[in-house]
Amino acid sequence: MVKVITKEEAEKEGMQVERLLKLVPPSDPRVRSAVAPFTDDMLKEHDFKDRKELSDDMFKSMARYGGIGLSANQVGLPFNMFVLGNHLSLENGLKMACFNPMIVSTSEETIMMKEGCLTYPFLFLSIKRPRKCVVKYTDENGDLKEGNLDGMISRIFQHEYEHMLGRNFTEHASKMKLDMAEKKAKKQFKIWQRQMALRHGKYEKTDK
Repeated sequence: MVKVITKEEAEKEGMQVERLLKLVPPSDPRVRSAVAPFTDDMLKEHDFKDRKELSDDMFKSMARYGGIGLSANQVGLPFNMFVLGNHLSLENGLKMACFNPMIVSTSEETIMMKEGCLTYPFLFLSIKRPRKCVVKYTDENGDLKEGNLDGMISRIFQHEYEHMLGRNFTEHASKMKLDMAEKKAKKQFKIWQRQMALRHGKYEKTDK
């Protein structure tokens, strides 16, 4: 008989526990619905002792998936929060855990740039967004933060904030551009599948 224990129980037993939060598919209603405001009493229900533990697990999972931003609903959690940054190429490693985020205003100047999303593997779209934004949120310590974001950090914040509204970056593309990008993504996914199969000695032929 296998006994299932919580992370807290495991830690009391002296076990090393690392939780990888699993990405949900784009069809999952949790990633397609607006998220209610976050309150700290929601954490215990999902086996998190505090904001810091949640934020740490989010950053670790984001890094494992190779991302630079990750929202809670992308991993099936009903929290109005996301993490971003923690990469040396972004503001010297700046990392932000944003609870109940808000975009106060955006600049008139816009920039077109390719974006990807962990919810949509291998899918990349050229998206036009405001270059700058003024934001508010509370951090992993519960402290209110305000910031004037510019460039890539601004773009990532805007991208992740859309997840809080139950939206995503595919909505910014025309049907034709999205269809073309999805075809490329499927091809890249098949190439990746072959590479993984070869690496594990289990090559299987797939349709072109």
